[in-house]
Amino acid sequence: MLPILFAAADASRESGIAGQFGLEPKYVLMQVVSFLILFGVLYFFGIKPTIAAMEERNAKIASGLKHAEEMQAKLAAAQQESAAIVKKASAEATRIVDDARKTAKDFLDKQTQEASAKASDLLGKAQQAIELEHKKMLADARHEIARLVVTTTERVLAKKLTDADRAAYNDAATRELTSA
Repeated sequence: MLPILFAAADASRESGIAGQFGLEPKYVLMQVVSFLILFGVLYFFGIKPTIAAMEERNAKIASGLKHAEEMQAKLAAAQQESAAIVKKASAEATRIVDDARKTAKDFLDKQTQEASAKASDLLGKAQQAIELEHKKMLADARHEIARLVVTTTERVLAKKLTDADRAAYNDAATRELTSA
């Protein structure tokens, strides 16, 4: 390959342009070879590793973006799930409160009915006790009145009646007062 380049350099020397500018083909050829060697070294040790590092960083960035999108999707799903759980818990709490209110109302109604029944029972017993007390008091009053009538009648009639008449009057007065 070098002989071809030297031949091209000799041919260009014969042309007028290279001669006018003072170009030496062998120096130009050496510059081209030096440039190609420098380009090869820079490419393999500078550009190629830099490109690989950039591709690796791009892959990491893409992976990070993909991971961020996945996490955002998971976050949205978790938010929806938590909203559903909160809604379900709210409905359950409402149901429990309603059940508690219903139970409390039923208990209150039952207690009210029991209290009313006990009050009615106590009132009935009290009325019976009052009636019994009233009857006993009337009986005691009749007995006392009968005794007083008999005693008074005895005093009034003691001088004029015989013992048999007195006993008959006493019995008649007692029967009359007890039956009335």
